[in-house]
Amino acid sequence: MATAAKEKSAKGASAPAAAAHEPKLRIRVRAYEHKVLDLSVKQIMDTAQRFDAKVVGPVPLPTELKRWTVNRSTFVHKNAREQFEMRIHKRLIDILSPSPKVVEALTNLNLPSGVTIDVKMV
Repeated sequence: MATAAKEKSAKGASAPAAAAHEPKLRIRVRAYEHKVLDLSVKQIMDTAQRFDAKVVGPVPLPTELKRWTVNRSTFVHKNAREQFEMRIHKRLIDILSPSPKVVEALTNLNLPSGVTIDVKMV
């Protein structure tokens, strides 16, 4: 009985370890407008699925907020202020064991301006 439990735990431990060593392409997409970001992510996903690549995501990452408070006047009227904020929306996409055709197709993609992409092999 105890040996059966050890065999099950040994089998379960080997499967994730093998998956951890397989190469994957990690793509981080950032943009100021979420609609443009979602269209770009959809375009990346369609391109990867066209070449039968296994895609994980898109995973929404926390939105980065940058806020500023500025005096409206240059010298007096401290109580008159304006507040500005800039939101940076982010998504994460993983492509498991990408083929060279997938990598080439992703590098040739034309995405809208204002969308930043970081690609890493992990």
